[in-house]
Amino acid sequence: MKHTSHFPLKISGIRRFLHRNRNKILLLAAFALPLLSGCGKDSENTLTILNYGKYLEPEAIKMFEEETGIKVEYEEYITPENMYTKYRAGAIDYDLICTSDYMVEKLIQEGEVQELNFDNIPLKENLDSDYFDFSKSFDPENKYTIPYFFGTVGILYNKDMVDESRVNSWNILWDEAYSGQIIMADSVRDSFMVPLKLLGESLNTTDEKALKQAQDMLIQQKPLVYSYLVDEAQDEMIGNNAAMAVVYSGEAGYALEFNDKLAFSVPEEGSNMWIDSWFIPKSAKQKENAEKFLNFLCREDISMMNFDYVYYATPNIRTRESLDEELQENTTIFPPKETLDNCEVLKPLDDEATMKLNLLWKEVKAAD
Repeated sequence: MKHTSHFPLKISGIRRFLHRNRNKILLLAAFALPLLSGCGKDSENTLTILNYGKYLEPEAIKMFEEETGIKVEYEEYITPENMYTKYRAGAIDYDLICTSDYMVEKLIQEGEVQELNFDNIPLKENLDSDYFDFSKSFDPENKYTIPYFFGTVGILYNKDMVDESRVNSWNILWDEAYSGQIIMADSVRDSFMVPLKLLGESLNTTDEKALKQAQDMLIQQKPLVYSYLVDEAQDEMIGNNAAMAVVYSGEAGYALEFNDKLAFSVPEEGSNMWIDSWFIPKSAKQKENAEKFLNFLCREDISMMNFDYVYYATPNIRTRESLDEELQENTTIFPPKETLDNCEVLKPLDDEATMKLNLLWKEVKAAD
């Protein structure tokens, strides 16, 4: 029997917020939310997990505890930077962490990630090998991570208000015909990505000339922009208040469920592909149990539970095959390989590059 998701009720507001803001250089002061906790880590059979907020079906944790006898202490966070601070503080020995591509790369570079013993994760074979290939951009030898969810950035547009033949290029965001109807991401990396791709540059470039050109383009575009928004963009599009918006694919999938006038396009110049992955940190005291949990997550029924709870694209082939045909063919949720091949994974910037890019963005926002 094919699975039909009860999706709109399951989308996580925290995750939609995060993926709109994940690359902001000036980050919100974040906090951690304990979700499920044991009685303290007195037992050698307790697994301590750190994950994004609302990013794992709580029932799955209960099932793991019942099936294995392993107690789970589970904490949530909002931003990767918050996760990094919590981990580096060293107050808790986390055994398993899920976070974004660029933060995984940073921790690998710092020697803070343990190699996985894939003999303990045989169900990793349920995961599409393409996503291990994509993960090589931050885990070059596929030694450290298990992909969890992924997505892209593109243009969410109203078919009644936009010439559909032109949404295959980021150029449409500079078309004066749509003055006052364009929503840009209120996020430095996401907004700079758009002109950088039009210039044929990498979204990870630190070349000052290229970044200045991108800034000039954003300033030129500013009179056309309806608003720079965070989580509200999807609501504005659902309400037919704008013609188009730069959004993450998961947010687009959410909006499409509520307004059949909307559609989503990843422009031909390329975009950002993000991958959230699990890794075992250096602090882990329960490595084998952490690998048992990773294997559990790769199980088809558990993967389906988490897909239905979060509703971002899963790399689990068995889960995708279990979905109804319409959902399998939804290219907003599951971008085709040719689209992903044309995307880049975000890289961490050093402090100097971060400061310079942040200043350029401030100047864009301050421009008349």
